[in-house]
Amino acid sequence: MFNKQKIKPTESELEILRILWDKKSASVREVHEILSLHKESGYTTTLKLLQIMFEKSLVIRDDTSKVHIYTPNVSKESTQKQFMHKMVETLFGGSSVQLAMQALGNSKPSKDELEEIEKILNRLKNK
Repeated sequence: MFNKQKIKPTESELEILRILWDKKSASVREVHEILSLHKESGYTTTLKLLQIMFEKSLVIRDDTSKVHIYTPNVSKESTQKQFMHKMVETLFGGSSVQLAMQALGNSKPSKDELEEIEKILNRLKNK
């Protein structure tokens, strides 16, 4: 069995996880219908991806009824941290400051977002 902390979902798997994080759980058909709104994808492809994700322990499958229901087995937060750590290391040489400067320089944060960033900075300063 795979160690779910080491498994990095593919881009397609992340799309499915985002749907499952939002819905909490869903059937293959429900996932496929949402994916189809913005991506050309066959039902069997969605089914195969969910089967692979189950084998990787990225999702849990309830097969007690005819329709299998899938639930995420990894949290959104831990997945974000995993990808963020890898991105900071590989793209920004381990510098979270460079990452923050790049992110803030390429977008226009709202007043609420800036206030949230300020709160985080103040908490970090007070540690």
